[in-house]
Amino acid sequence: MLEIAVQNAKAYLLKTSSKSGLNLYDHLSNILTKILDERPENAVDILEKISQDLKKAHFSKKLDTLQNENEILPIYEIAEKQKALFLQGNLEGADHDLEDEIAENALPNVMEAAFYFEQAGVCLGADETYRIFLALKQLTDTHPIHRCRFWGKILGLEMNYLVAEVEFREGEDEEEVEEEDVAEERDDGESEAGEEEEHEFPKSFHKIPQAIPREENRTGANKYVYFVCSEPGRPWVKLPSVTPIQIVVARKIKKFFTGRLDAPVISYPPFPGNESNYLRAQIARISAGTHVSPLGFYQFGEEEAEEEEEIEGGRESFEENPDFEGIPVIDLVESLSNWVHHVQHILPQGRCNWFNPIQKSEEEEEEEDEEKEEEEKGEEPDSIEQEVGPPLLTPISEDIEIQNIPPWTTRLSSNLIPQYAIAVLRSNLWPGAYAFSNGKKFENFYIGWGHKYSPDNYSPPAPPPVCQEYPSGPEITEMDDPSVDEEQVFRASQEAAILAAEKSEETEEDEDDDD
Repeated sequence: MLEIAVQNAKAYLLKTSSKSGLNLYDHLSNILTKILDERPENAVDILEKISQDLKKAHFSKKLDTLQNENEILPIYEIAEKQKALFLQGNLEGADHDLEDEIAENALPNVMEAAFYFEQAGVCLGADETYRIFLALKQLTDTHPIHRCRFWGKILGLEMNYLVAEVEFREGEDEEEVEEEDVAEERDDGESEAGEEEEHEFPKSFHKIPQAIPREENRTGANKYVYFVCSEPGRPWVKLPSVTPIQIVVARKIKKFFTGRLDAPVISYPPFPGNESNYLRAQIARISAGTHVSPLGFYQFGEEEAEEEEEIEGGRESFEENPDFEGIPVIDLVESLSNWVHHVQHILPQGRCNWFNPIQKSEEEEEEEDEEKEEEEKGEEPDSIEQEVGPPLLTPISEDIEIQNIPPWTTRLSSNLIPQYAIAVLRSNLWPGAYAFSNGKKFENFYIGWGHKYSPDNYSPPAPPPVCQEYPSGPEITEMDDPSVDEEQVFRASQEAAILAAEKSEETEEDEDDDD
């Protein structure tokens, strides 16, 4: 019986593990052999370590299932990138003199603005706000920026966008060459060359409608430049300039952002660009509708007033009022007339400054004068009604309601201690847009999905109606080709008619001679 028990115990110890391929009998034998060979002190204390070392030595490195490889988690990866933000002051080759010159105006005090917005109930958290503060410092240190401001945060399905609004120093902003302009120049050159070669063909008087050009840098919707990044520490990416057609189409669609700038925007009507262009268009719309300031904080410059009054779009620039004494917080809450828009209104055309699409250059006018004799009547109108919007520094009390919904809501940050409260302004047309003011200071901030409020459920616009068929008539009706016999009969009739006409002429001449 004892032998059978020993055999059963040995058989149990010889069972091979399905995971490691070892058996306990051989493993214990190897442990005892190693201990007797090396005879370490306090072997009982290091028994587990000896067992682990023997198991490691049995497996090759590639097939080792006991050692787990260190996986780089996304949180660890972004933490490594954000670690560099705290070392920006030790960058080699940094121009400290240049930093001292632009530090006062370039880098905003984000933490102070976050302190006030936290009282208003709008907060990203102290940790994230400070990392954004450091990311903005990194941006101002690596670009020739005159002024920088944290615009806000736009939420996305996969990643979010942190938006920085910057203004380059004079002469430092890079001039962008639009692909559309280059394409138009190439088309014009090819068309002119083709006209010279094929001048024998009749000239068409049809003129392609002139495209609405984008506004130049530092003007209108392109007054500021915007940089975005998904997380503090990741590289800042400069958004392209916005074009009028992008703003016009963005008003007709509603798309969620994915967080990838190169993602296509699939919509109807088709959007001319990818997500970076759509993001830039939404930023322009939100800024034009929600960036407000207390009345009197900004004023128009006296020197430029006369020049700007002559411009059709009205005044475009303003400056801070050094004599601004502030407005009581209670007045800011009770009356919307104490708040004004300090960003230009975007016209239905998609521009802040109206552009006449039928205006003609001097060369075109000379060509038209030459062609007037050949043309009967011009179908195009000589003038078009100019689009006009509210001028700069217009009170927000004049904003239009949407189905009896007020465009703005004001409140105090605290009713318990009103003497130390701040005025909070919230936009109802662009949910997520806020502004605060303590009477003298103010700031604007946006955090949301980048969508405008709509009282009705959004539905894409219907496609245009199908074009009707051209009315058929005898002038465009197709006829069968005549047969050979019919052609011969037709020719014979023509010849007979010609002979009859010649005979009649001869008889008339004979009669004249007789007379």
